[in-house]
Amino acid sequence: MNLPKKIKTYCKKCKKHTEHKLREFKPNKARTMAKGTRRHREHTKGYGGKYQFVAIVKKQNKRPTFLAECSVCKAKHYFVIPKRMKKPELV
Repeated sequence: MNLPKKIKTYCKKCKKHTEHKLREFKPNKARTMAKGTRRHREHTKGYGGKYQFVAIVKKQNKRPTFLAECSVCKAKHYFVIPKRMKKPELV
């Protein structure tokens, strides 16, 4: 799906609608000592035991997350489109 590179949306810092530049959000490497990582580490210990296979069908697409940057004050915030799409493209 084609999306515009610049959109006019509300800026919390300026407290008004301004033009924002969009770029795709890419998460950094996850922290190794985060609580969730330590909690699920116990599943990798030992010999594994007997494992019952459960077929999980993954969804084919995701809701795209963008990083919107205000052109006036340079404040950044998330801009999520609440629709699922395969390939979001900034045009």
